[in-house]
Amino acid sequence: MIQTINKVIYRAFGLNINSEFELSELMISNNENESIDVVINKADLSERWSQLAKADDMYVISKNLFMFHIKDTAIFCVQDGGIITVSPVIGADEAKIRLYVLGTCMGTLLMQRRVLPLHGSAIAIDGKAYAFVGHSGAGKSTLASAFIGRDFQLLSDDVIAVTFSPDHMPMVMPAYPQQKLWEESLTEFGMETSRYQSIFDRETKYLVPVSDHFVTKPLPLAGVFELTKTDGDETEIVPMKGLARLHALYCHTFRSSLLERFELMDWHFKTSISISDRIRMYQLRRPSSGFTAPQLMSLILNTIKMEE
Repeated sequence: MIQTINKVIYRAFGLNINSEFELSELMISNNENESIDVVINKADLSERWSQLAKADDMYVISKNLFMFHIKDTAIFCVQDGGIITVSPVIGADEAKIRLYVLGTCMGTLLMQRRVLPLHGSAIAIDGKAYAFVGHSGAGKSTLASAFIGRDFQLLSDDVIAVTFSPDHMPMVMPAYPQQKLWEESLTEFGMETSRYQSIFDRETKYLVPVSDHFVTKPLPLAGVFELTKTDGDETEIVPMKGLARLHALYCHTFRSSLLERFELMDWHFKTSISISDRIRMYQLRRPSSGFTAPQLMSLILNTIKMEE
């Protein structure tokens, strides 16, 4: 059992988290007697960094340790799937620190725990989880927001934690009730930017709470939709087959470049096969310009209905 830093226990990604930093984005567990899975603490990592890192290194990595340095912000260390240590720069913005803790640090920690972190958004539809994955700017969060606007519920935005049930079904673990949306998306949805906090150093992207539309229990992963941009004018949905499915799961694993350095390529391959064999996967093609979230949502809902 990991030592408790304070009495507040947060719940995210299927984990009980005890943090020296306030994590206002996360939900607080109702049971203070639960065992702790992850501790987030504050310590001086400067000497350790100088010993392990070479000149101009941005990160240091071994099988069970990942350290990285963000200029003017902090040195971060993720170790053994259970400890995140943060060494903040004096005067650093705590909101920016939390972005890295809940993004890169948690994604890396999930890998260390052998939980697959997909990069995307996950929505609950009829008691099942559907993941929207794609490269940066593909429209994952915007599509998820369109579903939320129709009273569907969010499971995760940015990092999707996929694990397995006792009967080997892939499950999505709820993250926390917040989205990150570009200003253009807010405008299309008729949402005033003045109501939301902008992400540090990215003034046109905003943090959007979705507490009223959030799932708090794990749901079976039923499908993955890969968003891609095309030169055409139409939206289109195409089933993914064979190795393309495994390739998509690899490409859209959060920080997939770290898998080899963590010696996790074999684990990732076997995990991807297990997931691919049990879900449906589609490529969702949309024009490179224009607002197409409503059309994409209709395509997805019609496809799911046809499956059933």
